[in-house]
Parts: sequence; C-alpha cells; structure tokens
Amino acid sequence: MRARLYRLLAALLARLPDRETLDRVAGLSGDNSSELGRGLAALAGAAASTDPAAADDEYHDLFIGVGRGELMPYGSYYLTGFVYEKPLARLRGDMARLGIARAGGVKEPEDHIASLCEMMAGLIEGDFGAPADLAVQREFFDAHLGPWAGQFFADLEVAKKANLYVPVGAIGRVFMEIEATAFEMAA
Repeated sequence: MRARLYRLLAALLARLPDRETLDRVAGLSGDNSSELGRGLAALAGAAASTDPAAADDEYHDLFIGVGRGELMPYGSYYLTGFVYEKPLARLRGDMARLGIARAGGVKEPEDHIASLCEMMAGLIEGDFGAPADLAVQREFFDAHLGPWAGQFFADLEVAKKANLYVPVGAIGRVFMEIEATAFEMAA
C-alpha cells in the first residue's frame, strides 16, 4: 500500500495527467473516517470533474510556468533556496550506493518530488535489487524526503493555481506525516 501511494504521487507529479490517468484516478475510493481516505475521495472527485486541458493548464501553472511555476518541486530548492545544490549531490551519492540509476530521458534533477516518490516505491518493492529493509527505507526518507516533502505538499494544498492538485497536496502531506511517525515507531 505504501509503494502504491508513492507511485500515485509520482505519477501525478512527474507529468501532466492525461485522460487515461484522470480516469484511473477518478476510480479511486477513500474511507471518510481518515484524513488520508478523505483526500483520496476528494482526489477521485476532482479527477472525475477535470478535463485534460484544464489539468494541463493547472500542471503548467503550478510546476512549469513562464520562467517558473508557482511551486518548485525540488528538494534542493526547498532546503537551500536554489536548484542543483548540496542536497542533490547527497542524493546522487545515495542513489549510486543503492544501485538507483537516473531514468533515461528525464531532464529534471533527481531531487524532483516525483522522482523521490518513485525511488521510495522502488526501495519498498525491490525495483533496484532486493526490497530494501526498513532501516534503509528510513535512512533514505529521513535524508531526502522527511526534511522538506511535507512542506512541499502543504504548499501544494494551498497553491493559488491548484484545483485537481489540492487533494494531491493533502494526500502527500498526510502520507509524509504517517511515514515519519511509522519510521519513528519502528526504531
């Protein structure tokens, strides 16, 4: 379930959602008894009422923009105020150590939130060899997502240009809180 949530976030943040993605997301269901469940239900509703052209405009306004989008989805930016800084260098070192290669054709720096979510899913499911044990997952999370991803998702949740992405922000924020708490409890 954790890997599926990471992959959902990665899919919605890596590229603008097309009709097929919106239809798949519209089929999600969530239990209203939890904040995460309410976020999933809200995302399904938003996806069902969003056409691909509106999703394209929203994605562009949020993450690309003219010059730059409303949000900068990079760990280096959130941690230092600049892209391509020391957090990215540390991530690249950890990627090499864990056998994670940069995906071909990707132009974004590896510390893009979508890439980091995809890496976490891969560590959980064993995309880079055997599934990583919980200690390795925690180390990666604490180093590369924990210090900033919750704030990014909180910012996304209240972004001026967000509609479809408001529940994505809520899901991501709550999920990052759950992950941090679970890793602390497992220690």
